[in-house]
Amino acid sequence: MYRRDTVPNGFARAFYMSPEWIRCRRAYAESKGWLCERCAANGLIVPGDEVHHRIRLTRDNLRDPSITLNWDNLELLCKD
Repeated sequence: MYRRDTVPNGFARAFYMSPEWIRCRRAYAESKGWLCERCAANGLIVPGDEVHHRIRLTRDNLRDPSITLNWDNLELLCKD
């Protein structure tokens, strides 16, 4: 779960605090073994820190679950 001080400010803040996103994020990260997908593709074992949206969230697509909650649009990344 996010700490309040780590959730982005701005138009998407409510989405990132929503139970739907928190459940989706956790389930996706668990499905990837909590490992950074880009590092794993290069044979490295690095913990994943952030579930990233491949298609950036905008005001126009923020309410579209095919963008916001679709696992095909997600990627688990490390801070690097």
